[in-house]
Amino acid sequence: MKLTLLLKPAHAAWILALGCGVVECRAQTAPAAPEAQKPDQKTESKGWLDLYGFAMMDAGYDFKQTDPDWFDVIRPTKLPSKKDEFGADGNTYFSVRQTRFGAKSELPTKLGKLKTIFEFELFGTGADAGQTTFRLRHAYGELGQFGAGQTWSPFMDIDVFPNSNEYWGPNGMVFFRNVQFRWMPVQGDSRITLAIERPGASADQGRYADRIELQDVRPHFPSPDFSGEARLGRKWGYVEIAGMLRRIEWVDIGTDQYDLSGGVWGWGLNLSSNLKVHKKNVVKLQVVYGKGIENYMNDAPADVGTRPNPGNARTPVTGEPLPLLGIVAFYDHYWSDKWSSTFGYSRLDIDNSSGQANNAFRAGQYAVTNLLWYPVQNMMAGGEFQYGHRKNFRDGWSVPDYRIQFSFKYNFSFRVFGS
Repeated sequence: MKLTLLLKPAHAAWILALGCGVVECRAQTAPAAPEAQKPDQKTESKGWLDLYGFAMMDAGYDFKQTDPDWFDVIRPTKLPSKKDEFGADGNTYFSVRQTRFGAKSELPTKLGKLKTIFEFELFGTGADAGQTTFRLRHAYGELGQFGAGQTWSPFMDIDVFPNSNEYWGPNGMVFFRNVQFRWMPVQGDSRITLAIERPGASADQGRYADRIELQDVRPHFPSPDFSGEARLGRKWGYVEIAGMLRRIEWVDIGTDQYDLSGGVWGWGLNLSSNLKVHKKNVVKLQVVYGKGIENYMNDAPADVGTRPNPGNARTPVTGEPLPLLGIVAFYDHYWSDKWSSTFGYSRLDIDNSSGQANNAFRAGQYAVTNLLWYPVQNMMAGGEFQYGHRKNFRDGWSVPDYRIQFSFKYNFSFRVFGS
């Protein structure tokens, strides 16, 4: 991220592009008449740039076992699919991977407010799974009703996430930051958002994964994913409905006698709500159902599973979008200004295809409860009990996980310029 020194208002205008990690300063010629300068001064005085984030440490004890790349989170899909898959039970862990840094800005313009956000954390995923390393969260900007970049998908509702210390969160929750272009014709407590998003999917080749013919199959995404949300906000909270539609295809580039090319439609509906109970206390609810939308979920396996295609010698195996049902129910309770607790439950159920392996993931459960203390402003400490459970497709295997975690969080936030 480049930072440029602030010039005097008479000589420069700030153009914020933190979605690209840049703060750019552009010279400006002073107007001839003082009267012409006043609107620019007024606009500039209302703009602001904030730097924020927190340092956080998690320490805990896992009474069971999990994939070592995910040692500091509860992910039912990463629990063992067979006995002692990841070694012995009982592991102590320490982590600072939740630590975060970001920058936000806002600048009034003739076309509406120009907003940007650039944010990263230290939680490695993908090729960096298990590592403490830089990971981009948000790189996004918007002007008036239009926005572009990487941020929360309109198909998800971040307000459903509970006030917990466990990083990954409820497994049955829609949770995905995606690269997108969005239109927001209605903004505020009630809102409407429509977006086209970067496509992508995963496939579980299951029992057919060792067939040499499948090695020639490649993913193909001919169109973007389409998503949208509509929220009705009221004093008692809000209710939101969101939808997703996508096309997933795969192409067989091999030269053998088989043609395994194909495609499916994925879709989903997500209903969520926050209900204000008393003062700051909130009930957080969500239910989602769909097919072929697993990569939009917080913790789910493949979008597409295989199934045999009897009677078709040319295409003996095909794919189908996997149906899912996810639920979230949590309650954030504030005992006082110094103490709070959260408790709740989430689960995800997959309707497996007939071609998937016997030990494929079928269902997962997630629950947490905690007691958090805020001794001074911008500091939190607390303990949390965490529970996870995995059930396989059809080999009879299921396994629980139990953890106790203690976390310490130190926030910071300051305005670089602006009122």
